[in-house]
Amino acid sequence: MELEKLSNLPGVSGNEQRVRDFIYKKLKGKAKHIETDAMGNLYAYFPSGRKNAKKVMLAAHMDEVGLMITGIDSSGELRFYPVGGISTSVLLAKPVRIGNEGIPGVIESKAIHVLKEEELKQYPRIEQLRIDAGFSSKEEAEKKVKLGDYVYFDTTFKREGDRFIGKAFDDRVGCSLLLDLVGEKFPLDLVLTFTVQEEVGLRGARVAGYKIFPDAAIAVEGTAAGDFPIEKDTGAFPELKKGPVLTVMDRSIIVDKKLLKHFIKTAERENIPYQFKRPNIGGTDAGRIHLSKTGVPSMVIAVPIRYIHAPAGIMRGIDYRDTLRLLKEALKNIEEVI
Repeated sequence: MELEKLSNLPGVSGNEQRVRDFIYKKLKGKAKHIETDAMGNLYAYFPSGRKNAKKVMLAAHMDEVGLMITGIDSSGELRFYPVGGISTSVLLAKPVRIGNEGIPGVIESKAIHVLKEEELKQYPRIEQLRIDAGFSSKEEAEKKVKLGDYVYFDTTFKREGDRFIGKAFDDRVGCSLLLDLVGEKFPLDLVLTFTVQEEVGLRGARVAGYKIFPDAAIAVEGTAAGDFPIEKDTGAFPELKKGPVLTVMDRSIIVDKKLLKHFIKTAERENIPYQFKRPNIGGTDAGRIHLSKTGVPSMVIAVPIRYIHAPAGIMRGIDYRDTLRLLKEALKNIEEVI
């Protein structure tokens, strides 16, 4: 498992270079061939050597949500805009790192002692927030920070027993799972695909699907868990410690029925717990890959994670291991359904 190292790397959408370099080093000498494209997607080819073998793409995105510097005030405070889906509710008073040098800063938040009553009842808008990096003037800030600099959450991976806390589990968990498959033998031609810019519109996946045009595609993801206090009479699912999460439908795809049934049958045969994602929420790279050329049968499997798209998420190792086990078992005879 390479999750800890992957989680700690910065890689906001459009700035995935360090994540890609790490993955490349892990694959070098193991894949038959490795290449990138103009978007920055990385492809690792593992041919089976069998004549007329089916080609299966496993896709995980390298990028994470974050921020981008859009302005510098005369006071030296930094204006920013979100890259990907982020709520202001998770930003206040959070430590961040700015640019390639990782300059430390904190997203401003008034102390409760000076908040007005109406301010206590609502979150500020993004345009009202600033990053304080300790600068005292615009001139001082401009020596260190430039417009367009990326900002990522200053979060370090932590592990206690089987509990993991860290940033960017969406989707470094998928990247880690794909790396864990290296060395396994399957009766198919496998293409491990690490995509860019998923969080800003599934952009890398659109290119990857057309380039590879596989016989089947599986997006390997980290997805939002629902087992925390929510509205009355609303089911709390998916849950931690309940196994891999299978998608039936989200905002980007209705998954291929044959692939979904195959994964369900495999899980039940191997006594692997599984659960379903709440329908019509979110989207994944499968939503673009399945639209490639004349169409690609596609599905999504994910590890449940609490608090995705936030400075820190929580996941359980048992869900990771069960997801990996289900992937391995399902790939062994997936050719029967594609």
